[in-house]
Amino acid sequence: MKKAGKLGAAIALTGLMLFAAACGGGSNEGTNNKGENKPASGTDKKVTLGFAQVGAESGWRTANTESIKSSAAEAGFDLKFSDAQQKQENQIKAIRSYIQQKVDAIAFSPVVESGWDTVLKEAKDAGIPVFLTDRAVDSKDTSLYVTFIGSDFVEEGRRAGQWLSDKFKDADGDVNIVELQGTTGSAPAIDRKAGFEEIIKGNSKLKVIASQTGDFTRAKGKEVMQSFLKAHKDIDVLYAHNDDMALGAIQAIEAAGLKPGEDIIIISVDGVKDGFIAASEGKINFIVECNPLLGPQLMQAVNDFLAGKEIDKRIVTEEGVFTSEEAKAALPDRKY
Repeated sequence: MKKAGKLGAAIALTGLMLFAAACGGGSNEGTNNKGENKPASGTDKKVTLGFAQVGAESGWRTANTESIKSSAAEAGFDLKFSDAQQKQENQIKAIRSYIQQKVDAIAFSPVVESGWDTVLKEAKDAGIPVFLTDRAVDSKDTSLYVTFIGSDFVEEGRRAGQWLSDKFKDADGDVNIVELQGTTGSAPAIDRKAGFEEIIKGNSKLKVIASQTGDFTRAKGKEVMQSFLKAHKDIDVLYAHNDDMALGAIQAIEAAGLKPGEDIIIISVDGVKDGFIAASEGKINFIVECNPLLGPQLMQAVNDFLAGKEIDKRIVTEEGVFTSEEAKAALPDRKY
């Protein structure tokens, strides 16, 4: 009887161990109510985050990178960071590397909107959640990513267009606009153009006479503006999709013997410190802010998701607009 008792106890203990293993000992992953892979909460394991950055094409991007790195350190994350140098193939390579390394989460700012489904499916199949920051993708399968954190680029374009439309509502003749677009195929370039056009079409006197990409860089902005000035002698307004291109354009305008902000009205998007300095000097007339400090929101979203909390599919950052005078007043406290 004693042997039988010991045997029964052993069987019971074995069964209990198997039950415990089946309940949670074999994996730290589960699924949320949308059927998406989701690491379970309650682990003390240090979070490893892979981040694939667009590049370092502007002051805005530099501030964005610094925000990601400092916020990851503050959150206690192990950050694996890569610079794609504005090439989609480099980002895809980095994301696949993060998948192979079995990181806990992946985040990236897509160079362009299209062409991500394959690699995002690879991340999903590996049970690794993906977070989009700053720029969106055009995938119809929204289960491939957890959330998109960033600005409303269409609204930014609308704000730029509204200020211009209001300024020239009583214009006697045509107002000729040249446009410096961001990187071709990128979400901010597409959306800032669309939002701007949506508003200015309500004023028949506002006419875009030339529009070309400046790749979000100061050097390219200067180069394209030079070509605009050679081709068109009657430019009234420059709409630049970011401050760096506007700053490059200002150099070209001044080299042509014109006064930026007076001879040519300048509108830009971003609100980096160099842009604010130019605005405070009257060289940029209106700035639509695009906040690059997305690090804290990203780390919070990753932490919340890994803890099993529901995450909004779209997290929009709060931003403002600044005239030259408002930029001058805000400049002393500008953090980026």
